[in-house]
Amino acid sequence: MLLDPGMNLTLRPMKYPDFYEQYRAAIRNTWTVEEVDLASDLADLAKFTPQEQHLIHRLVAFFATGDTIVANNLVLNLYQHVNSPEGRLYLSRQLFEEAVHVQFYLTLLDTYLPDPDERAKAFDAVNNIPSIKRKADFCFKWIDEVFDMQELKTGEDRRKFLLNLICFAACIEGLFFYGAFAYVYWLRSRGLLDGLATGTNWVFRDESCHMNFAFSVVDVVRQEEPELFDDEMRRQVTAMLEEAVDAELQFAEDLIGEGMPGMTVADMRSYLEYAADQRLVRLGMPKRWESANPFPFMALQDVQELTNFFERRPTAYQVAVEGKVDLDEEF
Repeated sequence: MLLDPGMNLTLRPMKYPDFYEQYRAAIRNTWTVEEVDLASDLADLAKFTPQEQHLIHRLVAFFATGDTIVANNLVLNLYQHVNSPEGRLYLSRQLFEEAVHVQFYLTLLDTYLPDPDERAKAFDAVNNIPSIKRKADFCFKWIDEVFDMQELKTGEDRRKFLLNLICFAACIEGLFFYGAFAYVYWLRSRGLLDGLATGTNWVFRDESCHMNFAFSVVDVVRQEEPELFDDEMRRQVTAMLEEAVDAELQFAEDLIGEGMPGMTVADMRSYLEYAADQRLVRLGMPKRWESANPFPFMALQDVQELTNFFERRPTAYQVAVEGKVDLDEEF
């Protein structure tokens, strides 16, 4: 079975071909940081109000280490326990994509925060900014739950691993990052920071694929070991998402305070609850909140940007936009 201890090396006959197809789709989705032009953002940043400057500084501070935490968990916990060569191919590709995201956010910080002291504070946000520290501590708690497990020998071991996998897919990539993307697309809806939005489009597509792969692993384990998905598992996953929503809401309160035009804490709460419900549904679990998506600019989140061919380098079409896009998928 998929979570059995060991390191299966045999790709033929292929036991989990869907993992291999997801790997191939990820290869077609290749992009590079050099394709993102942040130069136009500097004029927008110069016109930002102090409240807008605070928002963008907090946002890039979260981005500074968020994907590094995800990559660390992938290497330390996920790779050794998904006993499928097809699955490990995908995880290897995901690790490359996380590295590209880290490079993008490094470039973002170097561009947006030219002062070295400000950049240093951003990189240390997991220690000195309470709203970001809370999210980081949430991540580390679930990393630590499985860090010492060398093999998944018992049902309890496998539950812990599944909770780690679900945490990083549903809560971190599927909620913390989606919340951050909402601020980016809200700014874009006001005609601001087009460069940031362009890079975020590619990151967004990657994160959607990462979630889909993780949920595919959960689907396989559910088929092979249905006894793991009992009422206690559902209770733990729901409680985990409740904690993640609360942590992300504290981040929203830090970013936007009393609110800004078209973006309030109440709206963000509704969006986070909506997104968390979508994760629960994808996991075959009941919705918890029944909230609606208040942000029209997030309605088509997983659609590639449409750009004029003569304004975009052809590589964006030759590589990154190939593959399947499901316009009916709800996020």
